[in-house]
Amino acid sequence: MLTADVKHAIQTAYSNWLAARGLRPRSGQRAMIAQVANALARAGDPLADSTPVCVVEAGTGTGKTIAYAVAAIPIARALGKTLVVSTATVALQEQLVLRDLPDLQRAGALDFSFALAKGRGRYVCPARLDALLRGARDAGGAQLSLVEQLAPPVDGEARDFCRELLAALEEGRWPGDRDSWPAAIPDARWALVTTDHHQCAGRRCPWVASCPFFRARDGLDGVDCVVANHDLVLADLALGGGAVLPEPQDTIYVFDEAHHLPDKACAHLSCHARIGLARQHLEECGALAGALGAAPAASETLRRRLAEVPVLCEEIGGALARAGQLLGSMLAAVATPEHRLPHGVVPPEVAEVAGTLAHALGKLDDALVAAGDELARDLDQGGAAAQERHAALGLATGRAQRLRALWRAWAEADPPGEAPQARWIRATAQLAGEDIEVCAAPVLAANVLRERIWTRAAGAVLTSATLTALGSFDRIVLRAGLPEDCVFATVPSPFDYAGRACLAVPRLLADPGNPEAHTREVARWLDDSIDLVEASLVLFASRRQMREVYDRVALALRDRILLQDHFAKQELLRLHRARIDAGEGSVIFGLASFAEGIDLPGAYCRHVVIAKIPFAVPDDPVEAALAEWVEARGGNPFMEISVPDAALRLVQASGRLLRTEEDSGRITLLDRRVVTRHYGRRILDSLPPFRREVA
Repeated sequence: MLTADVKHAIQTAYSNWLAARGLRPRSGQRAMIAQVANALARAGDPLADSTPVCVVEAGTGTGKTIAYAVAAIPIARALGKTLVVSTATVALQEQLVLRDLPDLQRAGALDFSFALAKGRGRYVCPARLDALLRGARDAGGAQLSLVEQLAPPVDGEARDFCRELLAALEEGRWPGDRDSWPAAIPDARWALVTTDHHQCAGRRCPWVASCPFFRARDGLDGVDCVVANHDLVLADLALGGGAVLPEPQDTIYVFDEAHHLPDKACAHLSCHARIGLARQHLEECGALAGALGAAPAASETLRRRLAEVPVLCEEIGGALARAGQLLGSMLAAVATPEHRLPHGVVPPEVAEVAGTLAHALGKLDDALVAAGDELARDLDQGGAAAQERHAALGLATGRAQRLRALWRAWAEADPPGEAPQARWIRATAQLAGEDIEVCAAPVLAANVLRERIWTRAAGAVLTSATLTALGSFDRIVLRAGLPEDCVFATVPSPFDYAGRACLAVPRLLADPGNPEAHTREVARWLDDSIDLVEASLVLFASRRQMREVYDRVALALRDRILLQDHFAKQELLRLHRARIDAGEGSVIFGLASFAEGIDLPGAYCRHVVIAKIPFAVPDDPVEAALAEWVEARGGNPFMEISVPDAALRLVQASGRLLRTEEDSGRITLLDRRVVTRHYGRRILDSLPPFRREVA
């Protein structure tokens, strides 16, 4: 129950924040504060038999960050729990840390502490930098050649980059995280200087005192609020919880942009591997184990741990060859480069080989982990060479574990009645010849989220501007496995949608079901209708159509277009804003990544054009497997999956127009299926209440 002290803290916090900002209370914001507070109050009820979970859809402009913060922080403190606010991206994390939460503190609204949490891969590894710069030489000055089997060579330019990073780190000019480096760092370059939990020696590393990751991790201890992202929360829970973030039972979670959580969870649980590449990695692993075991400094225990590794690698390589033969025959039989197993059912002969692989890879994993623990004991004395030995073994361990997870997913049958795994194979062209990629992914993450969060956390809040689809929470309930006693609420946006924006559906002759004709008509409509002196955002559901329309439009329009494929996202947005600031027109051509999460207020976006209803790609293996499962249960996958998903994406796309209460403009949907098909009216009615012009 909410005590009088907690109620007073929440009310005072909100009043102080409003006064500091010179604002009046918003009815939607007050309603959200009440919903979150009342739901989380159950977290302190000793008689409650389940985790309180509150799901709030808060329309754009509600001010949901302030609403959940002023409600959840006092409750978490009163219960002795840590509030973990999880966002969809690192960029949103930084918005919370750099703007929203400091605003609360400056307003005197709440006296609380907070810290930013990022995954290990966002931080530089000082041991890695040292090893790269010193050439990973051992105590006698000899080059550690075995590491070069697994790590790419480092050229002079990369060494200069490493020196620059290390100098900035040692001089205190840089905290060591990728996001605060003044220039963008390419993925391949960053991969050289970071690490993962397999390769990291943890607290045993001689560099731990100056390690940016562990400094940041230690800074989380004792704070009231930790700002994380979905990927980090899911990765931490996959390790059992408490590895980076607080234990789930000691945590109240707020998942902002929560509509991303199920897809993020599915991505974390997906597995894939190429058979030929995996065999190559096993050969490298066997050679690495032999070299480590033969090193003069190797202990007897280490030699014993590594003795069976080359034998296991050879055994697994043979089983992979057998799997490749069987799966190659399957692809040949269907005569297509990709094949999804119907209902996820693995043929018995393939399942048998998969079981053999999973068992042998489990033994390999055990041997590598034990050897890694033994190597970690000597890190203090071994210098850079010992660091690289440990990192190389960690890399091999991570590969073995991922390969084991894949073949376990192929060996173990799905539980009866539950959503299956999607399992598929595809032929891939490699420099060394053709290979076969083997894949598995859950079609729903419901069970995992239920087991790892909803039944373990002290409490949870899920919020976003888009949690309902077609006016119902059924979609998020299905995909996230939410408990039956969830509290659901919808808080409307304060925006004057009808007065500030118009949704138009012009009379086009071509149906998107005829892609060529529709593409021609979209190009003609854009030539005739786009205002070349204002800011427009044109959103496409397929890259092919985007490129073809770009090629077809008149040169006058093409000169104003910034095509997603031509620029990095942030650079494209910078160029777009610069054009508008200079009084020029600008038109962005973008795909799904521009339909959500970009903020172009005021004059930066006056017109959003949506080429067609954003239905999912029909040949996606996971979506196809989900549809197959729904149909097998007697459902209609188009109406239960495809239409709600498309409606949600359309709401997100239309949400790019009004970003503040002062914004205005128009949205044009070049897809008349919203008025000609039976499902179209439901999609149209799920959009915000824009003024409509339907030809």
